[in-house]
Amino acid sequence: MKTYNGYKLNYSIKELKKMTGKETSKITLISKKFPAYIALDEGDKKALKHLVKAAQILNNVALEQDNSLNLAQKQALIDASKAGDERATLSLKLFNSLNGVAGLNGIDHEPITVFKGLTTPAGKNFYPEDLSVTEFHQILLKMFKAGEIKEIAQILSARTMVRRDKNKLKAIDYTEYFKDEFSEMANELEVAAHYCTNDLFKEFLSWQAQALLQNNLDMDMLADKHWAMMQDTPLEFTISRENYDDELTPTVWENKELTALIRQHNIEVIAKDMLGARVGIVNQEGTKLLLSFKDTMPKLSSLMPFANKYTQSISSTKKLNQNMVDVDLAALTGDYAQCRGGITVAQNLPNNDKLAVKTGGGRRNVYHRQVRLSQDTKRTQKYLNTFLHPDFHKYYDLDADHIFVIGHENGHTLGPTSEYQNSPGICKSIIEENKADSVSISFMPEYVKQGIITEEQLKKIYTSWITKRLLLPAKPIFPTETYKIVDLIEFNALLKTGAIFFDENKLLHIVFEKISPTIYELLTKVIDIQLSKSPEKARRYIEANTEWNELHEYISATKKKLGLKKYKNIVSYF
Repeated sequence: MKTYNGYKLNYSIKELKKMTGKETSKITLISKKFPAYIALDEGDKKALKHLVKAAQILNNVALEQDNSLNLAQKQALIDASKAGDERATLSLKLFNSLNGVAGLNGIDHEPITVFKGLTTPAGKNFYPEDLSVTEFHQILLKMFKAGEIKEIAQILSARTMVRRDKNKLKAIDYTEYFKDEFSEMANELEVAAHYCTNDLFKEFLSWQAQALLQNNLDMDMLADKHWAMMQDTPLEFTISRENYDDELTPTVWENKELTALIRQHNIEVIAKDMLGARVGIVNQEGTKLLLSFKDTMPKLSSLMPFANKYTQSISSTKKLNQNMVDVDLAALTGDYAQCRGGITVAQNLPNNDKLAVKTGGGRRNVYHRQVRLSQDTKRTQKYLNTFLHPDFHKYYDLDADHIFVIGHENGHTLGPTSEYQNSPGICKSIIEENKADSVSISFMPEYVKQGIITEEQLKKIYTSWITKRLLLPAKPIFPTETYKIVDLIEFNALLKTGAIFFDENKLLHIVFEKISPTIYELLTKVIDIQLSKSPEKARRYIEANTEWNELHEYISATKKKLGLKKYKNIVSYF
């Protein structure tokens, strides 16, 4: 049987046609025929071209971060596809959907592997692939005894690739490890800065280019601060630095001896940043809606549970330093393009662990129009007919779900800072995303009071959130499937309090007045967990609230019978 760099393909042509055909949904990004592109100044059109090139370069960086063999195996598939190998062509489509050799699809419990026997470890390629959790902890303990505190701090930081150094580990900063790729990217950003028409965007690109070239946290800080200042720019470019993929670094909090030493030496433990790039055109009309929610955030900060026990990045007495934009997308690469069970619809950056936020810089929310607007209306109606009582059909609305997402992203800004967010260890992402969801739903009635949304819209938000997100197609895998675990926690809470129930025909009913109070209870619990800095408390909370019973199995099995889109294909034109 044919091999590709020594690895056999895992799926037959028949299987691949199904996986990349009826099981794949398309997310089509904008082209040069898009009205907003046509309306751009000629300089911004030229700038956009170079920004897309920078994003494409960063995709290779993310592939390297994810798995040491990603680049080689992708090239092998490309070469074979060009030679007329149909199986390789279809496997390349699957690879591009996952943006890697392996990944979960949100439904099947085992990772989807393009090649037989080729998976991705918990530490991705951030760490040596043969490094187990036990050995990782043992090496760190030996390094503590040897007094190598600075090196340990670098190993446990967000922007380093870690490699073996005899019987120890050493950390290599991204700017060194990816020196060639970052240099190429910086050049593209400088050229884009030359062409673009907006002075603030031009200045940001120059700072971002310098941050790619220097092993200097201050440069990242300055780039982040300039990025967060942008509100009225025609173009969007983001280097995303999210740390959900690294499942090895947070395990240090599971080791009591390591935890004590880390706290003794004041080492901040942050999972590795998986990099992604976003390029697009700011949609002014969509942005107006986002900004209507902005002024309520200082008040919401005062309504947070235990608000007097911690300092938030915003307060009810200070002006909110946060911008928000809706974007028509020209490119999503790297982390954004790893469609492994889902795809990002919006982001709130920089995260609290970043120096820009710690030193008083602002934050910025960016929303992905082409992602949220992609929907099969016939399939959606079939889904509603199966699960939702007809009395509630009129409340299902994609625009309402978008408002939930706005509340979610704003929710990341509220609550305890990174010191508390990172302390739940491998559960940190689950707890933080549960917090953001809970902020959104808990405080939706406040938007009604402010006249931002109506009572009718509130019902639509609740219905769309529950129906679109909380009816799961499969039991989620801990800790990898962060968002689905959060969905399960919230679904179970609503069931327990009677905020939702299923009738004798197994059709969903919603008791609207119980929704926000139920979720505010969850918000109180997750804030308490973050303040406790206890990984054990976080794990107990998750275990206690992720029951999976016959009702869950019915929903899962029924969704599968209706036909599931397990994969996503991002269609790019630039």
